[in-house]
Amino acid sequence: MQIGKVRLGGNLLLAPMAEVTNLAYRVVCRRRGASFAFTEMINSEAILHDNAKSHHMALSCPDEGIFGVQIFGRSPVSMAKAACLIENETSPSIIDINAGCPSPRIRKTGAGSKLMEKPDVLENIIQCVVESVNVPVTVKIRVFRDVSQTVELASRLENAGASAITVHGRTAMQQYSGVADHLYARRIKEELSIPVIANGDIRHGVFAARVLEYTGCDGLMIGRAAMGDPDIFSRIAAFLESGIKFPPADCDQRKSSLEEYLKLLEAYGLDKKVNLAAHSAWFTRGLAGSRSFRKSIQNVKSSEGIISRMEMLCREA
Repeated sequence: MQIGKVRLGGNLLLAPMAEVTNLAYRVVCRRRGASFAFTEMINSEAILHDNAKSHHMALSCPDEGIFGVQIFGRSPVSMAKAACLIENETSPSIIDINAGCPSPRIRKTGAGSKLMEKPDVLENIIQCVVESVNVPVTVKIRVFRDVSQTVELASRLENAGASAITVHGRTAMQQYSGVADHLYARRIKEELSIPVIANGDIRHGVFAARVLEYTGCDGLMIGRAAMGDPDIFSRIAAFLESGIKFPPADCDQRKSSLEEYLKLLEAYGLDKKVNLAAHSAWFTRGLAGSRSFRKSIQNVKSSEGIISRMEMLCREA
């Protein structure tokens, strides 16, 4: 899969997720089969006001390889300036525009999915950012209830210079409820000449193959299903390539992923910047005894202590 001049190693992308896709977690997912990964969404205004945390969120390292930065905001000028600063500071391969975040807090500022209600502004943002950077500019959107309205917006964004579009098949009002409707991605792919990436409810290989066949999309973006289960990328890739169905990650596999993640957090100086207990809890979703594990680590401050309790969980599973 290729976006602009950037060739990806495959077509399975890790979605940008707030408080999730920090550098350490992106590297874990890349090592386990993700073809490409985006940072957490970064506030363009915070970049312009030299907010240290926001600048740090855009950093990468050689372990990651190529990567993308997602920015959000409502001002075309500010978005363009922030994109240019980020490109010069951290050299991302792609800049992504967040036009799909359904969070009321983000929408209240006029950013995220609220931009879809102001297509002229969103179109101008794409044009301004494209003109200000040398890397491909992509955009992630939600959908309107009306399919044709969604396709029309996507076409405008392509004409504005977007190099690819990711389509989450839910409306902003749905947030994460209900089921993602990939008809929208299919119709957009039929109309556009740039790569289209389907997003929403991609949880296993069989469904991933079904979505690719149904939509004709160039790639898939995986978000919440990858939280605590980075091996989802290698499982889906194996099914798409050879039809092999690997079982979901068991407790020992999850523990191995968690241990690697915690080590990388320390290596990159991020262990004091995240909630270790909350992040570690991702890795036990769906496992027997996960509730007691979450309670047991609430006051644990060290990675070693968390892994020790995870080992106990696995022995009892």
